[in-house]
Amino acid sequence: MSPRVTASSEHPAAVPAHQLRAALADYTGARRAAMPAAYSQYRVEAGGTGAGTEVGWRFQATKKRVREQLVRVSEEADGTLVEADTRSSMVTRWSVAPTGVNACTVSSTTTWDGASGVGGFFERTFAPLGLKRVTGELVANLERELKKG
Repeated sequence: MSPRVTASSEHPAAVPAHQLRAALADYTGARRAAMPAAYSQYRVEAGGTGAGTEVGWRFQATKKRVREQLVRVSEEADGTLVEADTRSSMVTRWSVAPTGVNACTVSSTTTWDGASGVGGFFERTFAPLGLKRVTGELVANLERELKKG
C-alpha cells in the first residue's frame, strides 16, 4: 500500500465567510476566474455550483508533474466542500469559518496515495508546500474578486 500524503493549510481572508464559501462553490463563475496559473484547461462538465458539480482541469504541480483531474464535488452536513478526483486517490476538503463580521479563514486538506521510496519521501516533504502556495493563491484571488464586488 502506498504511503498517504496530506497537505493542510489555512488562509485568512478579509471578506464575510458566507461570500467566500459561495465563491469557492461557484465553479462556473468565481472559481473559474480565480484559478491560479498552475491550473489549465478548466471545464465544467456537470452542475456548476456546489454538490453535484463535475469539473476538470490540468494541474501542473511541478515542471515535470501534471495531473489530469476530473473532480466530483460533494458537500458535508457542516458545509465542507469535498472535491474527489475520479482519476486518482486525491481528495480535497474545503471549509470556511468566520473570524469576524468581514473576515474568515479558509481551510483546505488534500490527501492522496503517494509514491514509496526516495521519490515518496520528496513527495511527502515538498508537495504539501506547493499545494499550500497554490491554495493560498486561489483564496487570495477569490478575496480580491469579492472585494471588487
